Amino acid sequence: MSLLITDECINCDVCEPECPNGAISQGDEIYEIAPNLCTECVGHYDEPQCVEVCPVDCIITDPDNEETEDQLMDKYHQLTGS
Repeated sequence: MSLLITDECINCDVCEPECPNGAISQGDEIYEIAPNLCTECVGHYDEPQCVEVCPVDCIITDPDNEETEDQLMDKYHQLTGS
């Protein structure tokens, strides 16, 4: 699953630089996560780094983008070329 930032986001800017895939960017009102780039940090870290640093806990799994651990690892390999 990719992750999703809810409308509880306070635009604190701490999540964007933590994403190893560059999946997080500023949207019209709040930060957004590109599902095609989000691997939930699989391949990079044990835990999603954006979730770890979010001060308001507004990052959740996206119910519209469910992926298995294997699918996330495949996406990681495609994104990193490894």
